[in-house]
Amino acid sequence: MKTFATSNIRNAALVGHGGAGKTTLAEALLFVAGAIPRMGRVEDGNTVCDFDPEEARRQISVSMALAPFETDGHKINLVDTPGYADFVGDVAAALRAVDLVIFVVSAVEGVEVQTEIAWRMAAERNLPRAIFVNKLDRERASFERTLDQLKERFGSGVAPLELPLGEEADFRGVIDLLDDLAVTYDGSGKGTDGPIPDELATEEHAVHDALIEGIVVADDELMERYLADETIDKKELGEALAKGMAEASVFPVLCGSATKLIGVDRLTRFIVEEGPEPKVGSDGATAAVVFKTLVDPYVGRVNLFRVLQGAVKHDDTLVNGRTLTDERLHQLTTMRGKEQEAAEELPAGDIGAVAKLADTSTGDVLGVRGADVEVESFDVPAPVLSFAIKPKSKGDEDKLANALHRLQDEDPALRIERNAETKQTLLEGMGETHLSIALEKLHRKFGVDVETEDVKVAYRETITGTAEAEGKYKKQTGGHGQFGVAFLRVEPLERGSGFEFVDQIVGGAIPRQFIPAVEKGVGEAMANGGVFGFPVVDVRVTCFDGKFHSVDSSEMSFKMAGSIGFKDAMAKAGPILLEPISELVVTAPEVNQGDIMGDLNSKRGRIQGSASVGNGEVEITAFVPTSEVLRYAIDLRSLTGGRGRFSLEHSHYDPVPSHLADKIRKDRETIKTEK
Repeated sequence: MKTFATSNIRNAALVGHGGAGKTTLAEALLFVAGAIPRMGRVEDGNTVCDFDPEEARRQISVSMALAPFETDGHKINLVDTPGYADFVGDVAAALRAVDLVIFVVSAVEGVEVQTEIAWRMAAERNLPRAIFVNKLDRERASFERTLDQLKERFGSGVAPLELPLGEEADFRGVIDLLDDLAVTYDGSGKGTDGPIPDELATEEHAVHDALIEGIVVADDELMERYLADETIDKKELGEALAKGMAEASVFPVLCGSATKLIGVDRLTRFIVEEGPEPKVGSDGATAAVVFKTLVDPYVGRVNLFRVLQGAVKHDDTLVNGRTLTDERLHQLTTMRGKEQEAAEELPAGDIGAVAKLADTSTGDVLGVRGADVEVESFDVPAPVLSFAIKPKSKGDEDKLANALHRLQDEDPALRIERNAETKQTLLEGMGETHLSIALEKLHRKFGVDVETEDVKVAYRETITGTAEAEGKYKKQTGGHGQFGVAFLRVEPLERGSGFEFVDQIVGGAIPRQFIPAVEKGVGEAMANGGVFGFPVVDVRVTCFDGKFHSVDSSEMSFKMAGSIGFKDAMAKAGPILLEPISELVVTAPEVNQGDIMGDLNSKRGRIQGSASVGNGEVEITAFVPTSEVLRYAIDLRSLTGGRGRFSLEHSHYDPVPSHLADKIRKDRETIKTEK
């Protein structure tokens, strides 16, 4: 692919709810521009952007894909993004790389939840936005209904540039509101201009006038001329429209059908003519930021990057700003789906790829030494669901760890955590589908098969009273034996205090060199589990007396005495089970507040408060037992239709109700018996 000037480059992302037709629209844009010889179909698994085997099998996009093409002397770097909630991390990454966000909305289903979520993400970055109403050829399609929803959800800045010419089976073209003409299509993707049908002229004129008002309102001079009944020419309107888009105050709406190739050529022209040029740094020193990493078991890492300033050239040596090490760009390419094409130079604002860098990951900045460039940190969405995993084959632990690391390189929204307390490896992600696909990639890409198990809750134990016990360890075999006696007193401490050991030995009842062994025995017994089999916390243990033998006593004997004495004393001190409590903060539509609170009450949650946060949303804070919210991502999605989001942090430990404690103990005993 040849090199283009920055002013002739456009970077646009297709976003929206799953099933709205983003991948099909990307395919149509490529086909109409002549970049591919024929259109693939999502149903057949042969599209440019859905090249991952899991995408073909599930018929959904699970990762962003690049699809650059050339048209009218310009290069459009198109980024197709997933529309499923579990892969919102890739949407966030794509928004870091583009200058225009095109929301693809189905005229059948209307504005759906992932469209709203992506809109909020784009608004937070103040990115220019446009809308393409797709599937107008389908049964039950309605442009008018969809437009009303768009205005209701996204405000008065929503401005239709086109109206459909017919709907459902009669959909055959679009009406251009700026040029006052009808464009009809014959299936080739090329539109034919003609007059607006008489029966639509009145509606077209009304919408046309409303559109002009919406465009000129951001420009005082144009507004004055418009109010003075002066005709504003198309060029000035186009410039005002581009200005309103750049300021994220006007959101143009186009319409069509990707499968019937209606309106696709006009969308391409719109991106070129009204889409913003890339924003680039003023310092000429070369710098680029990596916004996505692909991992192939054969090729290795492939880093997708955007050039922030200067120009990136084949065989350049750039410095990684994180590691401060040199990286040689041996294999500079552009990517269209999975296909790579060698590139000699990529100017500021362009998007490219480079393979086999030594240690460069998503979020890293590559540049010449001394380049003055600031890049905001990549915020990865916090995981909401965990699977506990272990390798199917013994001895595969190292192989699994390496595969998980490479998987995380490709998808930073995945996290791997080793819980030392429960001795489980946790794979954390954005939902069931996200984690299931990660496990499938482990098998397909890296040849590692894993088993999943329930995530264990890190219960703990403590005591409610004071008790004393004698810890006696006596063992006699041939020669020296083992003898040690320690008298211990246990008392409860305040929650969160941990463990305190008190030495009250006087008169040499236990020689001084053996006192640490008693403490060590107590500590190991607490860690190995009390009455319920879980680690013991918040206890003071006092060693107040003991006995020893001048020959048979040793560190081992007093360590055992400490362990035995602690276990006996704890059993008599009113042991209770503690469970971790999480602070849960839920943000959701106000209409769902009652259902959410009712659900939290059923989970033994304690509501701490709720408050309106604007945009028709409410924030609810509650303390909830961690065991009750291990799968809260699934519950909240069901309660709110996917519109709710939450954060979860460990807060403290509280006693478990007695009836649940008995069940937990029985379950633990059953597991031990089965082993």
